[in-house]
Amino acid sequence: MNGPLEGLRILDLTSNFMGPYASLLLADMGADVCKIEAPGGDPTRGVGPCRNKGMSVIFLHLNRNKRSAVLDLKNAQAAAALQRMLQSADVVLHSLRPKAMAKLGLAYEDVRKVNPRIIYCGAFGFGQNGPYAERPAYDDLIQAAVGMPVLQARKSGPPQYVATAIADRLVGMAACNAVAMALYYREKTGHGQSVEVPMFETFAHFVLGDHLYGHTFEPPIGDWGYARMMSAERRPYQTKDGYLGVNIYTDRHWQRFFLAVGRPDMAEDPRYGTIFGRTENIAYLYKFLADTFETKTSAEWLRILTEADIPVIQMNTPETLLRDPHMQAVNFFQLQQHPSEGLLRMMGIPQTWSESQPEQRYPAPRLGEHTVQLLTEYGLSADEARQIVAAGGALQAPVLDAHETIASSA
Repeated sequence: MNGPLEGLRILDLTSNFMGPYASLLLADMGADVCKIEAPGGDPTRGVGPCRNKGMSVIFLHLNRNKRSAVLDLKNAQAAAALQRMLQSADVVLHSLRPKAMAKLGLAYEDVRKVNPRIIYCGAFGFGQNGPYAERPAYDDLIQAAVGMPVLQARKSGPPQYVATAIADRLVGMAACNAVAMALYYREKTGHGQSVEVPMFETFAHFVLGDHLYGHTFEPPIGDWGYARMMSAERRPYQTKDGYLGVNIYTDRHWQRFFLAVGRPDMAEDPRYGTIFGRTENIAYLYKFLADTFETKTSAEWLRILTEADIPVIQMNTPETLLRDPHMQAVNFFQLQQHPSEGLLRMMGIPQTWSESQPEQRYPAPRLGEHTVQLLTEYGLSADEARQIVAAGGALQAPVLDAHETIASSA
């Protein structure tokens, strides 16, 4: 079996980061994802290093286990072909604003007439009942709109974005969950439906669960921002020769730590005996920890904290993570031979399933690599598919010669 979603057909009209991350998660679980691309291809095909044009590192990681069909939806024949494909699809996933989908004849009301059981999931910037409904949205914009850069700066320094596409990927996960829940509902009732997953509201829900804080109450009974997370001292701790991640969290953790570092007085101090007291004095405690950890080497602290059963881990860089003994043991990073891109380091599927273990079935596709194949699988004849390609409504990538070597495009 290729995963719990084996046999599920998804027409993926998304591009960039958010939507493709959602469809990646679904594809990794066994769904048959048909990635519908415009003739110019997904913009992430050009993001980052590549051996061949259109096959960048970002695209390779976001689009494994998918197949690519290129359709120019402004072309009547291509648009008609997509309408036929909708008849046998289970899910449509898109990241265009609803008005743009309507202009293409792909609004939910249009699609449900073709296939009443369809799950129609739109992941885009803003909920459609608010004044921002028609605005474009990207990760940076949503981070800024929710206040993430201010949180990153701990209220004191210049605002900074998180150094990963956190909003895109978080909302992509939410869209994946929404599709799964809608499929479960269809399984129970037989009914398809439309689901909207707006970036702004979804990311605000994620962030403000921690940081609405005192403003949860009306009137507020404290400041916004979870105090422990907002402290400038909340960071990996520098030792004599490196850095460690340490999380002294429960009452017992703190008691054992104070005793281990020779401060029984602090173990008995009521200011530090409960999570409420520690939260009120977190700035002092973080400074105390920072000063304390600088007195010994990382190896010494790993031994002391492990013996005291206090959570601790060596801090990695992305480079040292590749050599992390746990990651090596679980085979997280895997060297794989791509048909056109050569030897690649890819990440495995992190979940383990007892009955329906997912597999990596397809490498990330070349632009239009599977156009004719997918059109025929969705009900068109081979002649019809080739005719659309010949008329310019679709693009089929050339078949790689079995002996073709990896060529670097200049």
